[in-house]
Amino acid sequence: MNETKPSPATRECFYRRERRSVPAARQFVREAVIDWALGTRLDDVLLCVSELATNALIHGVPPGRGYRLRLRLLPDGVFRVEVHDSGDGRPDVREPCGESGRGLMLVAALADKWGVAERSPGKIVWCEFVI
Repeated sequence: MNETKPSPATRECFYRRERRSVPAARQFVREAVIDWALGTRLDDVLLCVSELATNALIHGVPPGRGYRLRLRLLPDGVFRVEVHDSGDGRPDVREPCGESGRGLMLVAALADKWGVAERSPGKIVWCEFVI
């Protein structure tokens, strides 16, 4: 895990492809939300981070690689969460199948906005919360 603080309104951390990275990502976000006094949506933000980080691990991070979690506090009162991974494919909300398939459905329901952006290699899956 490599944490950087490029500006007071941006924080990011790199996580290896390992299960313990998801709780570490939640803790990283919890601390940022508390530092930035954004606590009113903490539970929604943490659940979305869990889902996006888990999706990156399962679907977006090839062996030997990791993912980057970037948090941004935008000037218009929006808190943006981005998960950067190097995997192929474009995630989308789909019908649940057994115990899986609910992650992006939850993100779509809890976040004010979400989407996918391209990067090379891979993609950025993001969500935003109006504070």
